Amino acid sequence: MDPAVLRDDMVDSLAHESKGLVRSDSVSTAMRTVPRETFVDEEKHAYTHQSFEHRGTRVLAPGTVARLLETLDTDPDDSVLVVGAGVGYTAALLAEIVGDQNVHAVDITRPVVYDARENLSSAGYEGVFVDCRDGAEGLPEYAPFDKILVEAAAVEPPRALLDQLADDGRLVIPLGAREQTLTAIDGAEADAMLAGDPIEGRPSGTVAFAPLLVDGEQAGSIERNRQVREDRERAARDAERRHGWEHEWIDWDD
Repeated sequence: MDPAVLRDDMVDSLAHESKGLVRSDSVSTAMRTVPRETFVDEEKHAYTHQSFEHRGTRVLAPGTVARLLETLDTDPDDSVLVVGAGVGYTAALLAEIVGDQNVHAVDITRPVVYDARENLSSAGYEGVFVDCRDGAEGLPEYAPFDKILVEAAAVEPPRALLDQLADDGRLVIPLGAREQTLTAIDGAEADAMLAGDPIEGRPSGTVAFAPLLVDGEQAGSIERNRQVREDRERAARDAERRHGWEHEWIDWDD
């Protein structure tokens, strides 16, 4: 089937009133435009509502990506930082909204960075900046950022990311360990957190993301510091979740 038709069907389903994951015109247009199959070799996976492992990184389900972007609420010409480059799909969607020269992405795993760069170039978003960095340190030489999106979980927001957020900006990050909440933090709240005030941000429902990695935990490293038990528990939780068409998916024919 024509990938453009698959994209339209995917977005129509995500925008369905019973699902409501795509709400804005900007996110809808971006998801209808970006060729997701360019970022995922297995075309059969590109337009299913599933997350899966791909080239050493986790590819988020389209509905999860839509939820992140709607929470981020990006405006045209915003300067955006994505922590966790993945396959580059989220960065490409943001490039459609704000322009590729305004999108910056970092990832701690070097092969992931190379693949994201190649995918973005193949899809026509050569201007997106992708670098190999510790995501918790952000990208200070390009700060401040109007929007920062973290595609990994942390117990609390990294101070460097709070510091790199513009005064009127927004940081979106999954917060928590076993129980995670997608949380939006604005510039004033970030300043208060940096000053030590007990600010919690604005929660936007539960999520399940892999933890933000530190040096020594990236794929292919000699030693992973993250406890094996945490990996086993996360795998068990994923196994219990519903996948594919059983995962709150709307019949496109309806």
